[in-house]
Amino acid sequence: MTPRFAIVGVGETEFKRGHPLGLDALVVQAARRAITDSGLSAGQIDGIVTSDSHPPHDEIALAVGMASRRFSAISPLIPGAGPVAAIVQAQLAIDAGLASSVLVTYGTQTSSPGGPYAYHAADPLKADLEMPVGYYGQPLYFAAIAQRYKHEYGLEPEQLGSLAVAQRQWASMTPGAQKPVPISMQEYLHAPYVAEPLRNLDCCLISDGAAAYIVTSLERARDLPRKPAVIAGVAAGSNPWTLTEMFTQSPRFLDIGPGDAGRRALEQAEVALQDVDFAEIYDCFTMSIVLQLESLGFCAPGEGGSFVAGGRTGPGGSLPINTHGGHLSHAYIPGITHVVEAVRQLRGERGRAQVEGAQVGLVSVFGGPDHATLILTADR
Repeated sequence: MTPRFAIVGVGETEFKRGHPLGLDALVVQAARRAITDSGLSAGQIDGIVTSDSHPPHDEIALAVGMASRRFSAISPLIPGAGPVAAIVQAQLAIDAGLASSVLVTYGTQTSSPGGPYAYHAADPLKADLEMPVGYYGQPLYFAAIAQRYKHEYGLEPEQLGSLAVAQRQWASMTPGAQKPVPISMQEYLHAPYVAEPLRNLDCCLISDGAAAYIVTSLERARDLPRKPAVIAGVAAGSNPWTLTEMFTQSPRFLDIGPGDAGRRALEQAEVALQDVDFAEIYDCFTMSIVLQLESLGFCAPGEGGSFVAGGRTGPGGSLPINTHGGHLSHAYIPGITHVVEAVRQLRGERGRAQVEGAQVGLVSVFGGPDHATLILTADR
């Protein structure tokens, strides 16, 4: 399939725990930076897709200076899948003539009271059946998944540790990363457990912030000052169970990966996994990377732990993963910061963290049962 769309501008706020700015201001700041980065004027942006209804689209449009908002949509997929699945809506809008350039934004404040633990707190099934016995909270969910994986296939602490250590290496070369200080394997192995076998270094950060990017036609992108990141393939999907069931009652307990969406995105892009130069993979926990690598087909079920061991995903490794530090060490703004990093890699803008000769990048994200895969390439 001949690519027809590209990402032409990216922007991020400062990321921190307990940000002084409110969510509205953070989203607008990221959007303004993406517009500036794109080389387009605010008046040339005429569409918005967000992964949440807040802040409202009219407020974003006014604040960034859009002259006309001809298209607006909210991604129906759960973040972090939503900020990648939004590309599908942006492409459809441009293809239908409803917009010419579409702004995609997402921001969150997980340091607010309750943090990520508040996300499932209002779920009556969890409140009635799981919480009373202590089965609650994302670290516990993924610890149970990791324990099952360990029982089925075997899993060594150093295998998960290799991911945590590698992502701190990447973060140490990334301006603005929340955790830029490198860690050793010994430091990882001495880190406290949150829920065995997951240590605190296996868990994503608590972050406030926002990011944004702009989608337009490849033809238009080629007239802009920066190199476009070509959208070669993108697909979204969902597993056949609910968010309530996904991490605790799923009939396929180890199936959290992109599966069919990954295959469809690769087919659209007409690239094979061996063509991928780097990957940005949703990392709420180290374990989620292992399972997505298996689902995508980089390795067989049960081989993910050994696949990531020994620094393979770090600087100089055979498959660089989360080259900004990911959600473990850079910032946890689910999914969208992975897109921003992939664009910067393909532009060759990452300095010491640049993957040499990067031509093909893969982004894999999920949120509950929803998942999305994006293949970006340099303009070839």
